[in-house]
Amino acid sequence: MTPSTTNRRVLPSSPFQPISQQPVEKFSVDDLLTHDRFGLGRVVGLGKDNKVYVDFGAGTQTISLPNPKVTRL
Repeated sequence: MTPSTTNRRVLPSSPFQPISQQPVEKFSVDDLLTHDRFGLGRVVGLGKDNKVYVDFGAGTQTISLPNPKVTRL
C-alpha cells in the first residue's frame, strides 16, 4: 500500500508546516550584490532558469536564484 500525499490537512500547531516558496528576486545587468563566499560583485549577464552571471573581480561565477547567500545592494 502506498501513502497518499495529495491534499493532506496540516494542523496550525504542527511543527511540520509546509515550506512556502520565496519570490525570486529579479536582477538586471550592472546591479551590485554581495555573496557570503565571493564578496562584492556586479551582474554581467542573465541566464535561463533564474541564473545570473556575476563578476567578482577574481572571476565570473554563475549563481542560481533564490540564494540565501546573495544580498542586493
